[in-house]
Amino acid sequence: MKIALTCTGKEMNDNLDLRFGRCSYFIIFDSEKGVSYTLENKGQSSGGGAGIAAAQQIIDEEVEVVISGSMGPNAYNLMMSSGIKVYASKELPCAQVLESFNKGELEEITQAGPSHMGMGSGK
Repeated sequence: MKIALTCTGKEMNDNLDLRFGRCSYFIIFDSEKGVSYTLENKGQSSGGGAGIAAAQQIIDEEVEVVISGSMGPNAYNLMMSSGIKVYASKELPCAQVLESFNKGELEEITQAGPSHMGMGSGK
């Protein structure tokens, strides 16, 4: 299973970024191979539609689960139509977030968060 975590940096010890569309990086963990790799989020510098660009990037990586803080409606709808499950976590190191997911401690997001149109890259 491929799991994508929104991350503030490129390493598993960096914190989960609570933003989906404007996160800096995605860390993709492949549980079958036991390896992870990092992708720069193409949506973060987008003038608009950051969530859609980020979601398409995740879909293209054939991810099955996304872990973030929240997700706007456009990205969420793309995830749902692609069969990708979305889970929420607090801002903790990604390694700890992944461990919590594996223990079944994270809550699945069952509805989109608010739209963040035009918010830019500020936190």
